[in-house]
Amino acid sequence: MDVLSDAVAAMRIGRPHSARRDKYAPWGVRFAQSDKAGFHVVLRGSAWLIPATGEPLALAPGDVVFLPHGQEHALASGLDAPLPEVRFLPDGTWSKPPPAGPTDGPSAGPSDGPSDGPPSGCPDTVTLCGTYLLDRSRAHRLLAELPEVVHLPARVGTHRSLRAAVELLGMELEENQPGTDAIVTSLLDTLLLYILRAWWQSEREAGRLRGWAAALADPAVAAALRAIHRDPAHPWTVGELGTTGGLSRAAFARRFAALVGEPPLTYLTWWRMTTAGRLLRHDDLSLRQVAERTGYTSEFAFAKAFKREYGEAPGRYRRSAGHRA
Repeated sequence: MDVLSDAVAAMRIGRPHSARRDKYAPWGVRFAQSDKAGFHVVLRGSAWLIPATGEPLALAPGDVVFLPHGQEHALASGLDAPLPEVRFLPDGTWSKPPPAGPTDGPSAGPSDGPSDGPPSGCPDTVTLCGTYLLDRSRAHRLLAELPEVVHLPARVGTHRSLRAAVELLGMELEENQPGTDAIVTSLLDTLLLYILRAWWQSEREAGRLRGWAAALADPAVAAALRAIHRDPAHPWTVGELGTTGGLSRAAFARRFAALVGEPPLTYLTWWRMTTAGRLLRHDDLSLRQVAERTGYTSEFAFAKAFKREYGEAPGRYRRSAGHRA
């Protein structure tokens, strides 16, 4: 199994949302702190990303920014633009901020409607924005260790898959053809993985990989992680996991703990419980089947371990999981 894909799947809930916006200067919108992850892409023109902490970031055409922790931020045509607040709705969509004037158009100030200006004429900026609903209670450290703002500037020849996904998503949102809803949802899931992959590749090339990101670049630790994710039900030992990467038990244990931040079997238990939670939310398996798929020989042992991790019995967790999914 692909560890990155699994880490995202463990946290992703609900349905992602995205919108394409035409902007006529001056414009600006502010996003409050949220438990959602969000992204912005400048398709045309330019913009400023203004985080709650840190320096403003000038964005050029093709630039992608990802805010994995839902930090408060603004997007604007200039640093002096007014910033009406966008409010997220429970399903992950966001409301249109109130207009600054009596009518839409360049003189009316900022808006976040489908077109922030007159129906004719070329907009100054076109943006693509989106949100992902995440279960922060099961935050995988690979994502938890990401910076507040991930900036992927457009450079010729770099991150071609990411650029292709952005272009396809932009076209689908602009054209709204039959099948667009399903295609957009799939493209948004794909885009998230491309963003994370592009960040990881950029950090690796710059020699800045740390923690979990570095673990994926370490042959021995990455081999063990793939083994755990491929078969979490297997009765892994530290020595057996070390063998997958060609290291002795002691050398492997030290390297794994240094990069991942916890011992191998501690991570194995965490991943088993995370997998169990996902199975209980999304599959119709019996508790015995969930126990078997996560490495427990009895339903009783599984239920005891699950309650210790989640604070409630697996059956109750499944019944109350409707609002989480």
